[in-house]
Amino acid sequence: MGNENYLPPPSDQKVSGRTWLAVLASLLGAFMAVLDIAITNSSLRDILGALSATQEEGSWISSAYLVAEIVVIPLAGFLAMVFSTRRYLVANVVLFLLFSTLCGMAWSLESMIVFRAAQGFTGGVMIPMAMTLVTRKLPLNKRPVGLALFGMTATLAPTLGPTVGGYLTELYGWPSIFYINWVPGVLLILGVSIGLEKEPMNLKLLREVDWWGVAFMAVGLGSLTAMLEEGNAKDWFQSPFIITAAVLALGGIYGWAWRGLTRKNTFIDLHILGRPSFLIAGVIAFTTGMGLYGSAFILPLYLGQIASYTPMQIGLVIMWMGLPQLFIMPFAAKLSTKLDNRVMMSLGLALFAASCFMNTHMSADTAGPELIAAQIVRALGQPLIMITLTNFAVNGIPPQLLPSASGMFNMMRNLGGSVGIALLATLLTNREHLHSARIGESVSLYEPATQARLDALLQTFTTRGFDPATAQDMALKALDNVVRRDSFVMAYNDAFLILGIALFACVAIVWMSKKVLGGAGASAAEAAH
Repeated sequence: MGNENYLPPPSDQKVSGRTWLAVLASLLGAFMAVLDIAITNSSLRDILGALSATQEEGSWISSAYLVAEIVVIPLAGFLAMVFSTRRYLVANVVLFLLFSTLCGMAWSLESMIVFRAAQGFTGGVMIPMAMTLVTRKLPLNKRPVGLALFGMTATLAPTLGPTVGGYLTELYGWPSIFYINWVPGVLLILGVSIGLEKEPMNLKLLREVDWWGVAFMAVGLGSLTAMLEEGNAKDWFQSPFIITAAVLALGGIYGWAWRGLTRKNTFIDLHILGRPSFLIAGVIAFTTGMGLYGSAFILPLYLGQIASYTPMQIGLVIMWMGLPQLFIMPFAAKLSTKLDNRVMMSLGLALFAASCFMNTHMSADTAGPELIAAQIVRALGQPLIMITLTNFAVNGIPPQLLPSASGMFNMMRNLGGSVGIALLATLLTNREHLHSARIGESVSLYEPATQARLDALLQTFTTRGFDPATAQDMALKALDNVVRRDSFVMAYNDAFLILGIALFACVAIVWMSKKVLGGAGASAAEAAH
């Protein structure tokens, strides 16, 4: 067996301007695809109003995109081999822009869901293809720069999505959040068309591939994502839809694993999970996805529900998690070639976990300024994780397996995000009920403190001109709202605590791997052995 740190670089160590153009264009596409997962969140109320849909029905606007995206990510590498990377990427960007335009022109909820699913299926291709181009087109001494930029697409886009969506909706209306995709989309088409060479198609692979495996994967991952996205709203296994989705997910994933491990003509090589460093990277990517998408889910929710922030105000708080990363990423990329990546990842996970623990002491008066310190700590940790995580994922992977590695790695991260959001949404609901019941037990109408608070509220409403009976009802409702508000704050604290524990636990998993260095450092390590 050879040293696992060795990854043969391209024979030409110099990177041409055309290659950089193609790589940067693909990274822009990955950023756009991840951004579109959450861009509708802050605009959902306006979209639902225009389409005459309920909040529960509207959840499918985000779910449809995510389901389609997760299904196509493992397929992207295979389809790129069939149609060629250049042709496949350009075609999907064109279709993505078409479906983005149709989303902005949607005339009903049903049409919006169909167009969002198609948008996700074409946009999801851009995520693994960006990582594949970085690892296949850049030599080892330049690869850390490419992986740093790829890491930024994964960390910045989920946090900026609601901000960009809220800003555009406030200024130009909700359709603009879909039309804006034309700007990066056209740049992506030009960059890839100029930067990548034309390659012949290999259509015979379509006849040889295991289509049963493709079908099992699509049903399994699609059903699992749908179950996770809709579980909390439908009360989980009290719903026939969730039960059906769970059965289909279990059967589909089992069938995919069975076909993938027993057939040679598979669309993605599942044996890659047998590589220790990649398996560890997959587990941590899954957990980091939970933390990344989970924190991007609950913090804006807290600021909107408890602090009554507008989307623009929320964006100004979230910005502190994004901007510092722009300055830290280059240093992290350089450091990853010299320092054991296990040390860097452990530090990054510890910082990310610490930032979650810093948010476990919130009160109803906690607002943006009090949360900035935790955001900065998180911004210090995330680049260290994403840079080293991608190094772990491609460590020792032969060039012919890079498409499979890219597809599995990105699928695990996005799937972790779906699991994290589903678990946190359920946790918030359950813990709010628990805390509300406990606080309610201690709030008795016979307690002097409760009576004093009610008297003060009663006097306030009476002075506003309400009759005594109405003022009494309003005082009781106001007290109930205070109990519910404090219960929700405690539930948010619990959610951040769970996230912090999960992230900190990953530190132990990191040290199960062998030493890993990024880029040229890996080549130097190989030469030393």
